[in-house]
Amino acid sequence: MESYRTLLVDAFTTEPLAGNAAGVVPDANGLSEAQMQSVARELSVSETAFLCPSAEADRRVRYFSPTQEVDLCGHATIASHGFLFEDGVIGAGTHTLETEIGVLDIELTESGAVWMTQNAPVVRRVDLDYETAGEALDIDPDAFRDVGADLPPASASTGLPFLILPVNFLEHLSGMEPDMAAVEALADAHGTAGIYVFSFDALGRSQPDGTTLHGRAFVPGLGIDEDPVTGTASGACGAYLDRFAAFEGEIPDRMTFEQGHFLDRPGHVGVRVDGETVQVGGDSVISMDGSLVVPPEEEDEIIQA
Repeated sequence: MESYRTLLVDAFTTEPLAGNAAGVVPDANGLSEAQMQSVARELSVSETAFLCPSAEADRRVRYFSPTQEVDLCGHATIASHGFLFEDGVIGAGTHTLETEIGVLDIELTESGAVWMTQNAPVVRRVDLDYETAGEALDIDPDAFRDVGADLPPASASTGLPFLILPVNFLEHLSGMEPDMAAVEALADAHGTAGIYVFSFDALGRSQPDGTTLHGRAFVPGLGIDEDPVTGTASGACGAYLDRFAAFEGEIPDRMTFEQGHFLDRPGHVGVRVDGETVQVGGDSVISMDGSLVVPPEEEDEIIQA
């Protein structure tokens, strides 16, 4: 049986056990798809990144949730490159990453912060029954209507599509107890992977470098009831804000989205939108570094930590 170095890296935070935990297998060459899925299930975090050699980029990545492969994952990209920087494998500068949606540019700053350029945005307004959405998310439908005239419900994607729903006040986000089956059905009905609900009524809005908004992301169709801090959804929401001119004048050069506070895993995502270019970025910190023993594929054994 082979052993593989395996880490848990918390993304979009500088504090261990905060932000969004991602599994990272830095040398996954030799693992089959079934073995990768087994490792992701064993780690039981929202996504695990498996890094392999690439003929098209500096490296290739495959992302797995505990239940299935995922085309793109922002926080696992931040986590894996943050680890590579910390481990001395890569330095500051621009790197390339082959994913299931194409080759992406990854920028490392001198401090080790990671910025990920996502796919060109696709944003389309959708017809949404607010009563159905309110029942699925456990939110008063009037909380949607209050802001819906200026910021309508929409599907937005920078690699992974989300149904973007603005609400008026933070209390509606904090009080949600969603029906996950109904949330999955609502996302499926609009052709999205999940639902991202946000409010400009953010916890950190009064701080000197105030946060732009507070978001919560639900992706039960991928086996993730609620994702603590979500890079792909943040990029999609940034494109959404640009598409519907959410700010007076030009969109800010950099936005900061807060998320995860109601799961006791607070984190912050940097978001930059410049036309067709959408970037998300943040810090990361290693919280666990060890190895997993992976049985041969033909053996039906439990992975040993």
